[in-house]
Amino acid sequence: MKNIAVIGAGTMGNGIAHTFAQFNYNVQLIDVSQLALEKGIATISKNLDRMVAKEKISEADKIKTLANITTFTSIKDGVKYASLVIEAATENAVLKTKIFKELDEVCPEDTILATNTSSISITQIGAVTSRPDKVIGMHFMNPVPIMKLVEIIRGYNTSDEVMKFITDLTYKISKVSVEVNDYPGFVTNRILMPMINEAIETLFNGVAGVAEIDTVMKLGMAHPMGPLQLADFIGLDVCLSILNVMHDGFKNPKYAPCPLLVNMVMAGKLGVKSEEGFYVYSNGKKSDTVAKMFR
Repeated sequence: MKNIAVIGAGTMGNGIAHTFAQFNYNVQLIDVSQLALEKGIATISKNLDRMVAKEKISEADKIKTLANITTFTSIKDGVKYASLVIEAATENAVLKTKIFKELDEVCPEDTILATNTSSISITQIGAVTSRPDKVIGMHFMNPVPIMKLVEIIRGYNTSDEVMKFITDLTYKISKVSVEVNDYPGFVTNRILMPMINEAIETLFNGVAGVAEIDTVMKLGMAHPMGPLQLADFIGLDVCLSILNVMHDGFKNPKYAPCPLLVNMVMAGKLGVKSEEGFYVYSNGKKSDTVAKMFR
């Protein structure tokens, strides 16, 4: 297995492509938007430059990594020789099932189909294909080139052979895998999202301000980043989507998203990507300024 196709050139997709390419896999990075592909490659190049500056890799390593990535705007063309496809599109069940239906039609019969979903059922996604035994979840953490964890999610029909293969592959790209079963939110988001939601509820109810809540969790609980800043980093729209998936899946009110989160997403305050969430951002970097509505 040397040909890995990645669907989606956004934050997660370009990070996954970067990681596999750095370990000398041929990566076909696919996105319907040529602009997104160009931005994705620029991000990979910038991240590699940082690694060169820190002397973690050489300039030759950077050049070789970039040479291992080929871009496509057509799924059919991009997956033609792929042994593994990793879908990293927007966290939307309708979009993902549509992509997997197409992948099932155009990929070779023995191609393994993986999704980077952070909450949507692997069994549900696999059910729209003729190869549910070859459908699996590979939930990478952001930023992918740095974070060591990959949640590997076994769908109801995922075969033992595919599970073992993906586990071994994860090790080969210097990641640590954790096997989890297919329930909404898996492990990471089943624990993380209620904490973020509760931090937003704490702000919503006027218990403390944005900086105060984050300071408590950083200095009191040894978290490297406060939950409100982390929500901005993930994307408030993504947080809302994951909470909705868990609320729909479990029918448990503890997963109901805070009204403040819902309103912020409707207002387009999405965090880093929109340059304002709980904090204000400039060129992707957090300023010392809390968003106006919370001052």
